[in-house]
Amino acid sequence: METIACNESEESWTIFYLMGIPSLPKSLFLPIFFIFLLLYLLILVGNALILVAVVIEPSLHKPMYFFLINLSALDILFTTTTVPKMLSLFLHGDRYLSFSACFLQMYLFHSFSCSEAFILVVMAYDRYVAICRPLHYPVLMTPQTNAALAASAWLTALLLPIPAVVQTSHLAFDSTVYIYHCFCDHLAVVQASCSDASPQTLMGFCIAMVVSFLPLLLVLLSYAHILASVLHIGSREGRSKAFSTCSSHLLVVGTYYSSIAIACVAYRADLPLDFHIVGNVVYAILTPVLNPLIYTLRNKDVKTAITKMACPWNPNNSAKP
Repeated sequence: METIACNESEESWTIFYLMGIPSLPKSLFLPIFFIFLLLYLLILVGNALILVAVVIEPSLHKPMYFFLINLSALDILFTTTTVPKMLSLFLHGDRYLSFSACFLQMYLFHSFSCSEAFILVVMAYDRYVAICRPLHYPVLMTPQTNAALAASAWLTALLLPIPAVVQTSHLAFDSTVYIYHCFCDHLAVVQASCSDASPQTLMGFCIAMVVSFLPLLLVLLSYAHILASVLHIGSREGRSKAFSTCSSHLLVVGTYYSSIAIACVAYRADLPLDFHIVGNVVYAILTPVLNPLIYTLRNKDVKTAITKMACPWNPNNSAKP
């Protein structure tokens, strides 16, 4: 009977129903809503402050901060693909998504996630050139080169998920598809189809490995060269200064890959379904929340620019020679 109900992805007949976190009591929906709302507002405000500060503060018009505003824009877009729907789910019980809305959400979520990984690689390359080849930095990191690197990261990430999303859209689904998740994650949608999920699961896994471990390998390679160069710096002060320019980026990389590790363990470990869902939700929210905090608390230039923007009347914020 279930096979008869399936169809070859006729968009006008297929509706996706988000199950959310199945065992979560309804009495906790409102507290969860307020927690997610607070986190989402922190993401929007924190990343918007960084964007505006870098744009209006001339001292931040450097390659490092150009890539930072790309990261901040990505964090806003990444969370906006999923969090508003989750807020609606927990506040109003709005669980339905059309066929096109579900697959658009899936595509954007995975595209922006890939973009973040590639932007982190570009930022690592920027730090490598700044520390390992400082005399060539102005020549290698020109505005044109920076724009090309950022555009390549965005374009590659926009293209990579297309095969998996397109093939998944051609699977057979019931007229109402029950998605055991808070949003249309690729694996959750594949598992809800009537078709054999093995090929799609394998494809999704392969793409995830490419966009997770290849960028991580490139970041580690960059920092291996950076570490070797820093250790050859004679003065302790020089080594400390070199490391400090990388600390914020290293923390962001650590946060990003920690959230991926949480999501992977939640999927692969023999845990209840709710842990699988929560692990992926943590991945969707953790890094965008922490990135602006890391850069505003640990980066003196960004902190100074935001303080100057927030309190322009403060005499301590006047330009110093």
